[in-house]
Amino acid sequence: MSYIPGTLDHYSDYPSKYVDARHIDVWLPPLYPDRSDSRYPVIFMQDGQNLFNPETAFIGVDWGISQIMFDLISEDNSQAAIIVGIWNTPNRFQEYIPVKPLLDQKKRCPEPSGVTVAGGLLADHYLKFVVDELKTFIDGRYRTLKEQCSTFIMGSSMGALISLYALCEYPEIFGGAACLSTHWPSLGKAIYAYLERALPPPGTCRLYFDHGTETLDRDYESYQRQVDAVIEQSGYVKGRDWISLKFPGADHSERSWRQRAHIPIRYLLKGKLPAAVTAGTQ
Repeated sequence: MSYIPGTLDHYSDYPSKYVDARHIDVWLPPLYPDRSDSRYPVIFMQDGQNLFNPETAFIGVDWGISQIMFDLISEDNSQAAIIVGIWNTPNRFQEYIPVKPLLDQKKRCPEPSGVTVAGGLLADHYLKFVVDELKTFIDGRYRTLKEQCSTFIMGSSMGALISLYALCEYPEIFGGAACLSTHWPSLGKAIYAYLERALPPPGTCRLYFDHGTETLDRDYESYQRQVDAVIEQSGYVKGRDWISLKFPGADHSERSWRQRAHIPIRYLLKGKLPAAVTAGTQ
């Protein structure tokens, strides 16, 4: 394992009554042990095995989240945050694909079309695990800011889909979601009608989206533009409530997400983008 600034607590096979057990990593800022009177916002992140350790990460490249957080804190006195990395399981697809958009689509078009999921749809169960069990544990074990405005969720690809779904289904819990390289094709057009009715009211949360232009990401732009249109029509103000970025040349991999993960983290915590990327907003 590479050097990790701060403290990394690991919980093996964390149990749940809703979904299969999985590992959980909890990263604490470097000064957490010394500041017993301080409380911290929390970012829950999907695919936790990819965040801190190249030995467990897909393709051997982790996101470098601990270093990103350390750099953000050091560079401009950004608010430190606790990061909760939720490892995935063999049921990743079933747990990450949002349920209600698919059920809505089935009601409108009962013919056997669209996505079918072997093993069933588990996203609602997964979110109950995150909200009712894991967040309760984290708030009880660590010095967190428990309020909605200090609780965020983040992921890439299918992990981006479940993060967006979490924000829509639990707007009283999550104050923002960061969705990197969202794998829209898994839902197709079903996501548009769902967002039209399920998005939290504008001004109550922050939404971050991005995508690249290579490998799987090259198929995302048309979906993202339509999602952006739905969000704008819902009254969200770009730059205040919602951001959508395009990264030409970026592919669908941990290597690319590592290079830009500091951008959504800064946006969730501070509502701001680095000056260098402001011109890239769509």
